[in-house]
Amino acid sequence: MRLVVAAVGQRVPDWAVTAWDDYAKRFPPELKLELKAVKAEPRGSRTVPQLMAAERERLEAAIPKGARIVALDERGTALTTQALAAKLKAWQGEGADVALLIGGPDGLDPALRAAAHERIRLSDLTLPHAMVRVLLAEQLYRAWSVNAGHPYHRE
Repeated sequence: MRLVVAAVGQRVPDWAVTAWDDYAKRFPPELKLELKAVKAEPRGSRTVPQLMAAERERLEAAIPKGARIVALDERGTALTTQALAAKLKAWQGEGADVALLIGGPDGLDPALRAAAHERIRLSDLTLPHAMVRVLLAEQLYRAWSVNAGHPYHRE
């Protein structure tokens, strides 16, 4: 099974690339973490709905066929570590890849957000996109660690 993070934006700081790579290599072979970065539409060229629609098309192209779609959205469900671990276990039980979507500066296109199987949020805070990628990778790794019985998460 793959966890595919499809994110708008191709340029992130070196520290974010290093952190992402560090977490991605920790996952076991049966649960791969992949990043598919898609180009953000240049701001100022069109209306916000047009920008979001263009980014939606790029994100949709990055989603593996038959994948469960999980939109990261500020209005999504807040999860504890244990709840995310339970979701990850359920996703693994389904066997399909999971695509976790991170929108651009204006968020996800409303149609894409509505079409997602579920919507989650990482924080009530507004976070930089590079930080979201790293935080998501860390939380997915932590959830896997909980399920695997590793002492990475302490209660």
